[in-house]
Amino acid sequence: MNTPDHIPPHVPRHLVFEFDIYADPRIDCAVQDSYAAAIETAPDIFWTPANGGHWMVRRMDAIAAIATDPEHFSVREMQIPRVPNPPFFIPLSLDPPHNLPYRRAMAPMFGPVAIKAIEPRLRYWAESIVAGVADKGACDFMADVAKVYPVTVFMELMGMDLSRLHEFRHLAERFFEVQNDAEELGQLSATILGLLKGLIDEKRTSPDDKLMSHFIQADVGEGTPRTMSDDEILAMSFVLFLGGMDTVTNVTGFAYQQLAQMPELQARLAADPSLSGAFADEAVRAFGVVNAPRLVVKDKDLLGVPFRAGDMVLNLLPMGSRDDRKFTLPGLVDIDRKRAAHITFSTGPHLCIGHVPGRAEIRILIETWVRHIPAFRIVPGAVRPFRTGTVMALEALPLAWGTAK
Repeated sequence: MNTPDHIPPHVPRHLVFEFDIYADPRIDCAVQDSYAAAIETAPDIFWTPANGGHWMVRRMDAIAAIATDPEHFSVREMQIPRVPNPPFFIPLSLDPPHNLPYRRAMAPMFGPVAIKAIEPRLRYWAESIVAGVADKGACDFMADVAKVYPVTVFMELMGMDLSRLHEFRHLAERFFEVQNDAEELGQLSATILGLLKGLIDEKRTSPDDKLMSHFIQADVGEGTPRTMSDDEILAMSFVLFLGGMDTVTNVTGFAYQQLAQMPELQARLAADPSLSGAFADEAVRAFGVVNAPRLVVKDKDLLGVPFRAGDMVLNLLPMGSRDDRKFTLPGLVDIDRKRAAHITFSTGPHLCIGHVPGRAEIRILIETWVRHIPAFRIVPGAVRPFRTGTVMALEALPLAWGTAK
């Protein structure tokens, strides 16, 4: 792996640290914990020769400096290794100020007021899904809950056919599994875009109060009113599809994996539902799943590191939110921790638009879960497969409660 071809001349050898974001043998199912341990001795910003070679950034302040500097670090390419004709997302693949009209169009549907209005639906789906497994004494939390609840909520918000949930979920999972396979990535992108184009056509004919209809009607003009073309709507819907299908699912899975090993915290949450918000905040901080790539478009020397045009950079957002220079015992899940800024949802012009609904979904799900299932555990010896890469996931989480074995 450590070959001259993947260590450019401008990269100082003392900043080279071998790490494979897709298949590093040091990572296990406790992904965030083992990831932090694996890179504990690495420089704050280091170059790995794997996957074509790229920088990795693990400290919060350095990540924030890069995320807020689009002049040097662009979002126009976000695949590692780089691929021809990379997927294009709106607003994710646009640097400011070009992303701003689209973010403004999305914001009303994702802000606190909008999410408060749909909270009854969040509670309805949480109740329905958790009640569906509570009497069984055991479940695969990922398959039966985490891969169903946030996806159902997202599909309902978009106005999608809920009967196709598992089909859509599979496409999103596979998309993140093949980030280093340009051919299959292209095929999956085409399939997802075809499904979304069908939804656009449906909503143009029969508009409703759902998200896709909002995008069709939204004004993205700068001074002169203008609605989006189908291509723009597709690029916007694509990123929401991937995020809605995967991100909250994955954060929730890792959080419940840890909570299942903390009976005292389970008892506290069951006894006091008002603590569900603190749990959601801590879960988001401790179990981030998205690593944010950037393309260096202009040479920049930053924090002693020579970034050069054409370099790829991976901002390790989950590690930034576990930075021991910012948090005491950062790997500890502590719902009494004083709330502090983290970087799980990135920062600056590309702060995740879904951070408000994401927190709400996690808060409502844990409140519902501990009401039905106040004490639970991981099935002993159960295999818990996982994936790493730009978006990390737990693929299975067998849980049991009551007298179930």
